Amino acid sequence: MVIQFTCLGLIVLTGPIFPGNVLLLAVEAIGVGLGLWAVLVMGIGNFHIAPDPLRRSRLVKRGPYRLIRHPMYLALLIATLPLILAEFSPLRLIVWLILLVNLVLKLKYEENLLADKLEGYRQYQAESYRLIPYIY
Repeated sequence: MVIQFTCLGLIVLTGPIFPGNVLLLAVEAIGVGLGLWAVLVMGIGNFHIAPDPLRRSRLVKRGPYRLIRHPMYLALLIATLPLILAEFSPLRLIVWLILLVNLVLKLKYEENLLADKLEGYRQYQAESYRLIPYIY
């Protein structure tokens, strides 16, 4: 989590929060929208920032979770990529790539815990994509 928030902080503090380019702004809005949709479907209070499942965790397979097991992580990546492109530098790109690797490692860890805790999670893994629909 420290790596994730450090990367986000560096991205936000070293460039604009809203890209000047309309296309980049639209991509950022899509990422924010996906994140909000995922939070609403999951239900506020049913998740936390640590990858360890809550005691009251339940399997959600509706909304964006029909296709993607980690739509909040995807939303974060989609929303931050336009920020990198709007004020590009090799350092900012490296920070975004570190965020990407960190989230992939975090979701793999989280999935192992969820598979042990939630009945039906292994079947859900077989029916859905980790992060990117139809790809991964």
